Amino acid sequence: MKKKIIIPLFVLINIILMSCVQKNESDNLENDIVIENEQFKLVIGNNAVAKSLTLKSTNEECLMQGENMAIISVTQERPYHNEIKLGHPNKKTTYQADTIYREGDKLIVGFELIPYKAVIQVKETPAYIGFSLYDFITDGIYPSYLKITPPPATEVCILQLPIRDFEKRNGYKILKASAIKDIKFKGTGAALIVSESDKLLDNIARIEDDFNLPKGVESRRNDFINASYYWTANINPTNVDQHIKYARMGGFRLMNIYYPSFEGGGGYGIIGSYEINKTLYPNGKEDLQKMLDKIKAEDIIPGVHFLHSHIGRRSQYVTPVPDYRLNLVKTFNLSENLGKNDTTVYVEQNPEGSVMAEGCRVLKVGTELISYENFTTTAPYKFTGCKRGIDNTTVNSLPKGYSIGILDVSEFGATSVYINQKTSLQDEIAEKIAAIYDAGFQFFYFDGSEGVDPPFGINVALAQYRVFKRLNPQPLFAEGAAKTHFSWHMLSGGNAFDVFRPEVLKEETKKWPAEEAPRMRQDFTRINFGWLGYWVPSETTVGTQPDMLEYVTSVAAAWDCPISIHSNLQAFEAHPRTPDNLEVVRRWEEVRAKHWLTEEQKNELKNTEQEHYLLLNEQNQFELVPYEQISGAAGASKEIRAFIFQRKGEYYVVYWHISGDKKLQLPLKSSDIELYKTLGEKEPVKDGSDGNIVIPLNNRRYIRANKLTKEEIQTVFAKAKIID
Repeated sequence: MKKKIIIPLFVLINIILMSCVQKNESDNLENDIVIENEQFKLVIGNNAVAKSLTLKSTNEECLMQGENMAIISVTQERPYHNEIKLGHPNKKTTYQADTIYREGDKLIVGFELIPYKAVIQVKETPAYIGFSLYDFITDGIYPSYLKITPPPATEVCILQLPIRDFEKRNGYKILKASAIKDIKFKGTGAALIVSESDKLLDNIARIEDDFNLPKGVESRRNDFINASYYWTANINPTNVDQHIKYARMGGFRLMNIYYPSFEGGGGYGIIGSYEINKTLYPNGKEDLQKMLDKIKAEDIIPGVHFLHSHIGRRSQYVTPVPDYRLNLVKTFNLSENLGKNDTTVYVEQNPEGSVMAEGCRVLKVGTELISYENFTTTAPYKFTGCKRGIDNTTVNSLPKGYSIGILDVSEFGATSVYINQKTSLQDEIAEKIAAIYDAGFQFFYFDGSEGVDPPFGINVALAQYRVFKRLNPQPLFAEGAAKTHFSWHMLSGGNAFDVFRPEVLKEETKKWPAEEAPRMRQDFTRINFGWLGYWVPSETTVGTQPDMLEYVTSVAAAWDCPISIHSNLQAFEAHPRTPDNLEVVRRWEEVRAKHWLTEEQKNELKNTEQEHYLLLNEQNQFELVPYEQISGAAGASKEIRAFIFQRKGEYYVVYWHISGDKKLQLPLKSSDIELYKTLGEKEPVKDGSDGNIVIPLNNRRYIRANKLTKEEIQTVFAKAKIID
């Protein structure tokens, strides 16, 4: 007799439910969207959540699993659909995608709550996959009486993915690309690359070629990307030979020329004019070109440094009539007529929060600029303590209702103002800059890059690009004072850190460039470890010393980064240690050019708590050794700097006087040491009648200690005396 199998009801229900779940999962798999190329595969569920992003060569999963993040979203300033407006707060809201399907090369995306759809075009190429905002589907969604331009959106996130952070356990980063309505909606795109590290730049280069972008990859691979440069603000045909002399002493392969060198005096005040100074360059651009040719003949590549987004307050764009394309940070309407002698300006809008920084309290009012001392925040609203026609602008009278504004004055000295990037003025300035650049410059510094109007994430790079795309030939590399996403394609050299004084140079190097360099390296971008100033020793400063330059340039070299020195012909001439200072730079520039450092040495140099010294040995070859300062030398005198290091089992001291030509008395016998001006070339040392020896104390010299311990050497130098 066949045994009857009884299945409890709840078990049967579970089996049915399990079958349903399995069927739904199967359906979901069938409805998944797979987007792939030869290198990676992206899988998106029909709920618009990315399920997987795998690198095919290793089958490695790149997504942070379990985040359930929609790959696309749309942002509105407030709800516009009537029922949504009534049922939800009227504020800026981001709506996540919740449905997606594919039709050919298009993704059709629906969103939570809001009724319209976005159409994303997909382009699959061997190097990358492109996603671009193609269109919106809005037909029949809004009633005819609702007079809006669909869709009512301010931003569309074209693609966002939670990418695993492979350096942090359980961490991830959201990679996100958006289209902004006020900038550009349709046609805005993003490119997704997933590849092995050594192929990433090749893939980016393909994108740059396809979209005619600046060649960021090419410049990063240029052999001069790690070269330091000699920076000058006053080179001209009368002193070019002196500048070349010092540049060659420092082994510089590059020279960066600040625009006042050829435009003449005036500083920030005349930025924007960009007219070559006929006093220094009688034949204008022709003489500038000849000077650059002379620099190139010395195997030094010239570059140029501009403040591309600034307009000087004494330039033709400000006086006698301010240009209408200067940026305003706030606008107002006059609430009363303004007469030519009025010192109070009445406005309709509340000036609450307006600029109060000294020198920046400037109203642009018709043909004139007006400074103000204060303003009221209760009606009647007004600006008080006004001075008319500042900056030699033209005083005018204006009727009630006229639009005025607060001028966007640069916070750096208040001597220049910023361009409205929605106008043609930046292009006009870019044309002037490009016309000077083609005299023979080959790299570029975008100074003052932060000097733009919002949105900064767009306009910083846009202002740079308006100049960059006109530069012919494309710069070998570029640096800039500020960067945003698109800046990557231009600022392959990253930024340069501003001048730090000698007394704090090492600590500031640790704090700023040494902290940034590893972060920028993740972007394949190097930084410049410093526009290093040059100081002559005085009663208040020890001045620029060889060990300071050694520290900065050695740590920079650890990250394949350069330095730069702000030239000062008078200081170079006056500082007795200039030959030693520039010799430090020369050695490290040779190391950079020859790629002499091993990865092991670079890793040693990354330890910012340990100083290193690059010496030339007896065979005139480089040796890299760790060294440390003998801080108590000669009774802790500031006149002497001495550092101890060990090589071949023996201790050495490299020492010098910060500025003078004196002698050093040591409690030693001549047999205790050997003295060298350069290793391998001994200098005589004689015993003194008092049991001491006396050796020169001026330029850098070396002492090799014969069988003295490190502690004994330190004690000897502590007891040393400086004598005239």
